[in-house]
Amino acid sequence: MEIRNIAIIAHVDHGKTTLVDQLLQQSGTFRENQHVVERAMDSNDLERERGITILAKCTSVVWNNVRINIIDTPGHADFGGEVERILSMVDGAVVLVDAAEGALPQTKFVVGKALNRGLRPIVVVNKVDRSDSRADEVHNEIFDLFAAMGANDEQLDFPMLYASGRQGWADYTIENHKEDLSALFDLIVKHVPAPTVNLDAPFAMVASILEYDNFLGRILTGRVEQGTARVNMPVRVLQHDGKIIETGRLTKLLAFRGLERVPVEEVQAGDIVAVAGLSNTTVSETIASPEITEPLHATPIDPPTLSMTFRINDGPLGGREGKKVTSRQIRERLYREIEGNVAIRVTDSAENDAFEVAGRGELQLGVLIETMRREGFELTIGRPKVLTRINEETSEKEEPYEEVLIDVDEPYSGVVVEKMSLRKGIMQDMNPSGGGKVRLTFSIPSRGLIGYHSEFLTDTRGTGIMNRLFSGYGPWAGPIAGRRNGSLISAENGVAVQYSLFSLQDRGVLFVEPSDKVYVGMIIGEHSRENDLDVNPIKEKKLTNMRAAGKDEALLLTPARKMSLEQAIAYIEDDELVEVTPSAIRLRKLYLDPHERKRHVRQRAES
Repeated sequence: MEIRNIAIIAHVDHGKTTLVDQLLQQSGTFRENQHVVERAMDSNDLERERGITILAKCTSVVWNNVRINIIDTPGHADFGGEVERILSMVDGAVVLVDAAEGALPQTKFVVGKALNRGLRPIVVVNKVDRSDSRADEVHNEIFDLFAAMGANDEQLDFPMLYASGRQGWADYTIENHKEDLSALFDLIVKHVPAPTVNLDAPFAMVASILEYDNFLGRILTGRVEQGTARVNMPVRVLQHDGKIIETGRLTKLLAFRGLERVPVEEVQAGDIVAVAGLSNTTVSETIASPEITEPLHATPIDPPTLSMTFRINDGPLGGREGKKVTSRQIRERLYREIEGNVAIRVTDSAENDAFEVAGRGELQLGVLIETMRREGFELTIGRPKVLTRINEETSEKEEPYEEVLIDVDEPYSGVVVEKMSLRKGIMQDMNPSGGGKVRLTFSIPSRGLIGYHSEFLTDTRGTGIMNRLFSGYGPWAGPIAGRRNGSLISAENGVAVQYSLFSLQDRGVLFVEPSDKVYVGMIIGEHSRENDLDVNPIKEKKLTNMRAAGKDEALLLTPARKMSLEQAIAYIEDDELVEVTPSAIRLRKLYLDPHERKRHVRQRAES
């Protein structure tokens, strides 16, 4: 059977996974009476809750006797490491673009990677059924983007379809369009080349995706670059420098058939396969026949730009809510993560019982923390720090910069420009985007965006949309102002009381509710002024036997501000931590004792 390998790439929320649902449905992969959940490729709990794709996944459909292997890729820039690896497995790419939003930063990122690999993309302008659709303008934007990315003449002559993934159709025109995706299927078969392979050479493949299975152990997915793989055949694994990692046998070969992985006896070059039986092999390593001595080329991954410190939970409530609380357990889990997630780097910290974890962004590290939390871990997380470097030519310090694209209503554009300039952002472009909105483009140090997103949503009354993409390293921008407000800090251990919180809400915004556990050094709210304030949230009303003519006033509390994990991580300052347990997210000071806190503040001021 002929084979086509394609990746579907796009910015987050442009409809990749929904389109794959329709491709599976219309290719006859499912039985007529089979119940299939929406966004079937998002199998991870976190993916379903957040509505985003985090892990790349492979599926397969058959159209007119041609097997099409489809890889659904993440749309968020923080998971770009997944996309970079996946593009080495495919011969073509479907670039999906929203008919209203156009080409956003992550689209530029993945298109740039695809063009550099020489892929000839198919462009699909999706969601043309939106009321604010501007499909023809978006077509011109895509052409300009390809030209700016250095596309060759073949790549600039890309085929384009209009589509509605939700309604399940794609065609060359919007008017009088077909009611199915047959035009897209036919275009993939016609436009994407079949893999060029050598069937007679010894077997070799590069592992691109790593998963764990309770029964099979490590499962490594990749494309067979040459030769034929058979069950129980002996193999050896080579690192990129030619060093042998291990030798073993392929105990299982799993081919993709729809949403399922089916055991097969033999797989030929060009097909995408999952293999089991190797215990130490990880992503980007070459699995090959014993006679192969040179590893296959593996795509280098862009380096991490942001790091956080993962510590044990040494607070007063530590060990009460989680099962895995020791530094040994945390260390084992983190080092297991980097085996399959090549965009993350882990090093032992100078502090006791702490680890430096570096990644692409706050969302990627936030997903890792959330996953560990659901597995029963207790952690404390430090404020994110950018990873700097020294320019070898100029010997000057450099830091990561990001390109930020902001869509905002015109009345709020002024406050956004002002806040971005305070954070060392430089405006590159400003254009009206229709419907009373303005599109602003900034270049800004990554440091300046830490903690800004919640402030941005407040300034734009929740209507602004911000997209960001790592653009490279630039000169150190100098000091950037952080959070302006201080913290309300608990001075007592116990349980928060409504009577006490009622009197404290005039001091600022509260993060806790009555009956929440509190301890000395825990942050229970944001002070309305710049300084930190120690308060007593457990003070109860004293009862007397005196009768009063009137009745007590009703103690009405303003609802507490509940932060998500990413919001909490972005909110904290250098002397604060986020305490993460399976049942709670709390903010606390690094030094819980108030006297110790003051001593460190004094030492910092003197130095």
